[in-house]
Amino acid sequence: MSNEFHNIKRLPPYVFEHINPIKARARAAGVDIIDLGMGNPDLPTPAHIVEKLAETVKDPRTHRYSASKGIPGLRKAQASYYGRRFGVKLNPDTQVVATLGSKEGFANMAQAICAPGDVVLVPNPTYPIHSFGFIMSGGVVRSMPAEPNDEFFRVLDRAVRHSIPKPIALILNYPSNPTAYVADLEFYREVVKYCRTHEIFILSDLAYSEVYFDDNPPPSILQVPKALDICVEFTSMSKTFSMPGWRMGFAVGNERLISALARVKSYLDYGAFTPIQVAAAAALNGPDKCISDVRQVYKSRRDVLVESFGRAGWDVPAPPATMFAWVPIPDRFAHLGSLEFSKQLIEEAAVAVAPGVGFGEYGDSYVRIALVENEQRIRQAARNLKRFFASSGVGGNVVAMNKPK
Repeated sequence: MSNEFHNIKRLPPYVFEHINPIKARARAAGVDIIDLGMGNPDLPTPAHIVEKLAETVKDPRTHRYSASKGIPGLRKAQASYYGRRFGVKLNPDTQVVATLGSKEGFANMAQAICAPGDVVLVPNPTYPIHSFGFIMSGGVVRSMPAEPNDEFFRVLDRAVRHSIPKPIALILNYPSNPTAYVADLEFYREVVKYCRTHEIFILSDLAYSEVYFDDNPPPSILQVPKALDICVEFTSMSKTFSMPGWRMGFAVGNERLISALARVKSYLDYGAFTPIQVAAAAALNGPDKCISDVRQVYKSRRDVLVESFGRAGWDVPAPPATMFAWVPIPDRFAHLGSLEFSKQLIEEAAVAVAPGVGFGEYGDSYVRIALVENEQRIRQAARNLKRFFASSGVGGNVVAMNKPK
């Protein structure tokens, strides 16, 4: 009997399994680790959302099983949000499904539409579930450029012409995790035109639609005429409303795909706890100020990160969106690769980042830095890094300087 199950053998060890034990050992030794690794928002959920949860949970009728595809009020609230924000009209009964976060939505959509051997086009680097949701479903992943430029379309056309069987779906993620690339509406128009011609579904991850730092809000692919013929888009409340632990997201778009996702979900879950869904609807229907407040916090942190890390000797390209910076490894450490470099940062600078290789092999020259610590902590991370860089990785253990006295 084999020691490993077939599906497990197709999954490499999660990259954070290498990083987390190092962080844990350092913390156990009393080291103050400044953790810029996991994209885990530290901001509190706005008070009016928490109050709605507390109010609703007092009603014992809400303690029963909920609706797998989302309660009607929540689906209507999401449809209304798309109407206000993007000018896209959605039928909440047939074109909206509430998911347990966008990650679960992607994984279940993969189960719904992917047969063993089906080819799916996925950006590289990208958020891991975009690839591994389909790998776990028996699919074959073919890498695409992450940047929305002319090269993207050249590779797309080559992939479609040379893939056997023909790809069933293309994954898009803008604003992108981890690269922070942003796509404009013209790019979406060209993608929709091409994929409609070749009968390829598009799955768009728009989790960072509200975390942007200029005057141009990121568009939805569903704004393109006839995109609903082939597209489903996934959004999340985790970053927009600082609700990561609430596990609330949505899939919206093409009725056939939404129906398939709803059918799979009906076998797997009964939906999120009803009070969470009621509070999520209150968030979507409520004031927008909390969204702009969150955006401003991340923008301020981004600016501090770019400025302080730059003075420490590490140039950080300013991300135009998301809560992440995608940062090239300094030249003198490039030979290490992202995993070993990330380990060194923990051990020598008491700073944790996410190795780029965890988002695909084409990310190994980068690390992802999350804006999940306050400005003071980001400046402290920069001071630690400056001391580490001054030693060029030889001697001068910053970890020792961070132990409590």
